[in-house]
Amino acid sequence: MTRTLLTFGDSNTHGSPPIVTPGLYGRFGPKDRWPTVATEVLGPGWSLIEEGLPGRTTGLEDPIMGAHMNGQTGLRIALESHGPIDVLTIMLGTNDLKTRFAPSVDRITGGAAGLLDIALSEPMQTRHGGFKVLLICPPPVVETGPIRDQFWGAEAVGPHLTASFRKLAKARGVGFFDARSVIDVSAQDGIHYEPEAHRMLGAALAEVIAKL
Repeated sequence: MTRTLLTFGDSNTHGSPPIVTPGLYGRFGPKDRWPTVATEVLGPGWSLIEEGLPGRTTGLEDPIMGAHMNGQTGLRIALESHGPIDVLTIMLGTNDLKTRFAPSVDRITGGAAGLLDIALSEPMQTRHGGFKVLLICPPPVVETGPIRDQFWGAEAVGPHLTASFRKLAKARGVGFFDARSVIDVSAQDGIHYEPEAHRMLGAALAEVIAKL
């Protein structure tokens, strides 16, 4: 029986490469995107649904990129578009660190809590016949590269998300993984991951998902 993995996130779930030229779209191939790597490691008994949107937040409408960047709206759509699923991974919070959102640990953790509220709600769990949730804390942003001005102040908040996300996951009874334990952001832009980091993260997450 095939099990289905839904990976919900932002550009680092989508597979966007580190930014060299702002505004230029790019995407790594399947072998260099962590969701496909994780699924391959999990084996032939798994199928994958990739739901990564560059710019997505935990629950904020972006005044520049659009209201559809609200992850809570996106998660409802994803969970009602696909199914049934067996495991949902959520890795968001990086874009919440943009200066225009006045980021704080409590604000971003609250956004993540809203996502878990949706995923764990009785209607969504019933719709899919029950599914496991893995909350992933992204590695901290480094203020460097071509769009560092958008993330001014991120280094003061990002490193503290891990402990808060971990406590949230425990309180809600879902799985937790700290991406910083295996990877760092690229030195090129301080936000995205290099291909090797994607492969390392995918392999590590496959092990965690298999044990959920």
